[in-house]
Amino acid sequence: MRVVIVGAGVVGTMHAWHAVERGHEVVQIEREAEARGASLRNFGQIWVSGRAGGEELETALRSRELWERIGARVPDLGFRAIGSLTPVRNDLERAVAEAASNRPDAEARGYRMLTAAEARAVNPALRGTYEAALWCGRDAAVEPRTAPLALKKELLRSGRYTFLGDREVREVVGDNAVRDDHGDVHTGDAVVLCTGAWLGGLVRELVPDLPVRRVRLQMMQTEPLGEVLTTSVADADSFRYYPAYAGEALDALNAEQAQEPAAAAHRMQLLMVQRRDGGLTIGDTHEYEHPFAFDVVEEPYEHVTRVAESFLGRQLPKVRHRWAGVYAQCTDPGRVVHRQRVRDAVWLVTGPGGRGMTCSPAIAETTADELGW
Repeated sequence: MRVVIVGAGVVGTMHAWHAVERGHEVVQIEREAEARGASLRNFGQIWVSGRAGGEELETALRSRELWERIGARVPDLGFRAIGSLTPVRNDLERAVAEAASNRPDAEARGYRMLTAAEARAVNPALRGTYEAALWCGRDAAVEPRTAPLALKKELLRSGRYTFLGDREVREVVGDNAVRDDHGDVHTGDAVVLCTGAWLGGLVRELVPDLPVRRVRLQMMQTEPLGEVLTTSVADADSFRYYPAYAGEALDALNAEQAQEPAAAAHRMQLLMVQRRDGGLTIGDTHEYEHPFAFDVVEEPYEHVTRVAESFLGRQLPKVRHRWAGVYAQCTDPGRVVHRQRVRDAVWLVTGPGGRGMTCSPAIAETTADELGW
């Protein structure tokens, strides 16, 4: 079988991975020289802890298993089974964390409540002020800026994989081919469009009423911390954002403890992950209304800096990168991904939202199973 994949982000590249693993020939087409979108501009978190139950959690857990397996073969992914800590500072926040740790699926997620002393033993860099922490042992991390490139390098070793960069696909031809802006037609037994947040042009022509929206976020990365941050770190605002924490305790938190004004205005949570070079990736914001602003705003950076420093008990290293990114998210929050046949042998796969890095291996595996690869 010959598989044509449009898009070289992590979702597209994982589709290429599964196709090659199953013995097929793959041609992957990317409009940039290399992927430059949300697949690189993220935390690199394999984030099981906050996922909704049912299909979303099952997808995240399966992806966690696949990431570890692939990471053993491709060390440059930088896969690390580091877990995460969410420190809490008062009874309202603690109640949400404790409710999560008592969920029926708490063991599957690796949830456990830790005292402040136990949390500092797990992550000695968290020397700041907090009362307890929610531990999630199933969370992990990879290196987002290099993961797609590392996967591509391994795929090229197969001899059945071709990468075509700097080519924008402009048209679906017939039922099983695409034409790029060089005029070349690429025909396959299956064509999978993994275009990420690129939802205009060809995608709009194919699916005018696509139930997917674009979301913009801001993030930053520091110079090396000078010590190891042994886990990912989130703050209690993440409880408001992730569906796993819904319930009476969260309702009480929302009713009785307002977010700081900057966090509320920019729909913020703190997420913090250490990169292999020692720097910290920190964010993030959520902007849903179009048109998006063209500039980055300093107030959110100031907020996450304050929160991060309060947990670390020290000043952050110098910030060396600030950026904004855009990802595609299904408008139905219960859907993990939008997967749609748009021609007889052409499929569109998009909309995993902030779950793309976490869930891409299992999303691609499901596509491969459904298409009979």
